[in-house]
Amino acid sequence: MKILNALLGAVAAVSLFAASANAQGYPERTITMVVPFSAGGPTDTVARLVAESMSKDLGQQIIVENVGGAGGTLGAGRVAQADPDGYTLLLHHIGMATSATLYRKLAYDTLNAFEYVGLVTEVPMTIVARKDFEPTDLKGLIDYAKANKDTVTVANAGIGAASHLCGMMFMSAIETQLTTVPYKGTGPAMTDLLGGQVDIMCDQTTNTTKQIQGGTIKAYAVTSPKRLKIFPDLPTAEEAGLQGFQVGIWHGIYAPKGTPAEVTDRLSKSLQKALKDENVAARFGELGTEPSSEADATPAALKAKLESEIARWKPVIEAAGQYAD
Repeated sequence: MKILNALLGAVAAVSLFAASANAQGYPERTITMVVPFSAGGPTDTVARLVAESMSKDLGQQIIVENVGGAGGTLGAGRVAQADPDGYTLLLHHIGMATSATLYRKLAYDTLNAFEYVGLVTEVPMTIVARKDFEPTDLKGLIDYAKANKDTVTVANAGIGAASHLCGMMFMSAIETQLTTVPYKGTGPAMTDLLGGQVDIMCDQTTNTTKQIQGGTIKAYAVTSPKRLKIFPDLPTAEEAGLQGFQVGIWHGIYAPKGTPAEVTDRLSKSLQKALKDENVAARFGELGTEPSSEADATPAALKAKLESEIARWKPVIEAAGQYAD
């Protein structure tokens, strides 16, 4: 028995040494960053900007792979089961927190199936409508929605998507249940809003900025604490009369549980450098958002954010009674 224990201990020591040695040489090949949503969507846009800059710093390419479906849980589940070697990462948004309640039978433990790299950005939301929708301001929209709750339609990109979460919180805030129209992605939802097939949507500035600037949709408010530089004339939801309504769609980078700390630290440092990249900052600015601070682009900050957001959204989802399974 002593010999067996000694052998097992030796094997464990060799494995630990090998993992440490591999981590020190990291990265030695291409890294895959999984985005659990369709290509061209707002989260995909954020991922590709960051991946390009991090690739330069790491000296290895980070390719973005879109693994959509089930509100982002398919892609997250894939990363949870990947080898913990730092070559498969996940860039996910606020849905990482809400899925813990939306999906009552997840294939992974949201808090404990991943290692944390850091926060990337927090994207404001915009409350928008088809360009010929009758209400002219947010107060008018709320009054109209309450008076016509059986006919007003709210588009979203599917259960668990940012637009679904924001729409759900909007209906909760105005205490009025409207007809929701889920789509398979942000693109189709925006297409039908542009075409007038649906009335309103609450979505990220990364997806609505060009349409607002082009006048192809009507904007009522932003959900950030203060007005955005890109839309100085667009009031915040609070300014427009919806007290306490603030929704930000934050994004973070994760790795499979068991990924060596040396690797996640290296990735976190690379992320911090990428978020200081002038091109990344400029492109984020064009999309109505800002890079996370160096203090937030850390494993500890992302973990704390995820824990607090799970606690925040749990009662909202349970009160709405909308589950994905």
